[in-house]
Amino acid sequence: MKLSRLVIAAAVLAAGAATVTTSALAQAKEQFFPLLVYRTGAYAPNGTPWANGKQDYLKLINARDGGVNGVKITFEECETAYDTARGVECYERLKGKTNTLFEPQSTGITFALTDKAPGDKMPLITVGYGLAASQDGGVFKWNFPILGSYWTGADVLIQHIGKKEGGLDKLKGKKIALVYHDSPFGKEPIALLQERARMHGFDLQLLPVTAPGVEQKATWLQVRQSRPDYVLLWGWGVMNSTALKEAQATGYPREKMYGVWWSGAEPDVKDVGMGAKGYNALALQHGADKQSKVVQDILKYVHDKGQGSGPRDEVGQVLYMRGLIIQMLGVEAVRRAQERFGKGKVMTPEQVRWGLENLNLDQKKLDALGFAGVMRPVSTSCQDHMGSTYARIHTWDGTKWAFSSDWYQADEQILKPLIKQAADKYAVEKKLTRRTPQDCQS
Repeated sequence: MKLSRLVIAAAVLAAGAATVTTSALAQAKEQFFPLLVYRTGAYAPNGTPWANGKQDYLKLINARDGGVNGVKITFEECETAYDTARGVECYERLKGKTNTLFEPQSTGITFALTDKAPGDKMPLITVGYGLAASQDGGVFKWNFPILGSYWTGADVLIQHIGKKEGGLDKLKGKKIALVYHDSPFGKEPIALLQERARMHGFDLQLLPVTAPGVEQKATWLQVRQSRPDYVLLWGWGVMNSTALKEAQATGYPREKMYGVWWSGAEPDVKDVGMGAKGYNALALQHGADKQSKVVQDILKYVHDKGQGSGPRDEVGQVLYMRGLIIQMLGVEAVRRAQERFGKGKVMTPEQVRWGLENLNLDQKKLDALGFAGVMRPVSTSCQDHMGSTYARIHTWDGTKWAFSSDWYQADEQILKPLIKQAADKYAVEKKLTRRTPQDCQS
């Protein structure tokens, strides 16, 4: 039986037994999480550890905590192969079963589901990806790009490069190339980078790469000819390691390359090894963290019981940690909703949406959950569906990732006008009205 068809119940997992049927699930009093994943296709090396982290965290909550205030968690995977049409099919198949939320694990799928979510009253959580304008909860009631968007990431990278040059004013006349995945994901940061280029006078060069990104020789010929001062890499999957190999072959300095947080994990650099030494990437707050309390708990309560979703040595790697964080935010949205709608009760998607909009994870709560040192506090609201705009940089030393900057916060004075403008434009196109203060209480 394919993993994407399995429905795994907490009590069954604890006993190491089999699955529960759909009819049993319908009668159960459990919080059901649909998991859109891609363990196959060109992006499987990156999608798999992400998916394993998501699974293992749900298993941890059941095994260590007995669920969310006694409510057991079940889940089912659906394989998308990072294909938008298949992602929509997964959503349509599972939306009638879920009482929680969807995490599309793809910007393209997110774009497709954003139009569907309001009618279905289904929350979408898109941690570090998706539509940047959806930070505006006044228009995007059902979207939650918690912790960051491609606009916050791009803004932090320009701040960091400016700091290295001795000030943002020193960027005038510089050349910055964006080598990007030619998809909604790769195109998303362009508006913010164009605004920063206008402000600081640098030359922004746009170099699209056709998915999946295994052929980039023409792109790097352009890089060699134009000799940009910096290259920003907005890649995913095999595109990232290919870009680093081409940079090495071209002689472009890896220390002048800065990737988005989806271009800064172990699968992106391990095959390049020392050839990628000096390469930098954004960290979506976290990096690799094998010593964190949450990782130690997963090893104890999940892997030591033979219930791990993937190899033990993957636990604590960058994309695995991102999966943990994403599921933690979803679980805590359920817990927050229970505070209002009934502790120990199964929540509906509408109630979980309220929980996502009213998250308040301070440092004490994060520490208690095992995320001390992994991430900063996050607090969402009706108008702010992101809750935090911090990021930092880590650098590959040839064998591992290590943090190489302090924390940066994206510049709200630049972002807020852009976000409102984009959200207002979306509202006009979709004939939406901004939410009222009364609706913000719902």
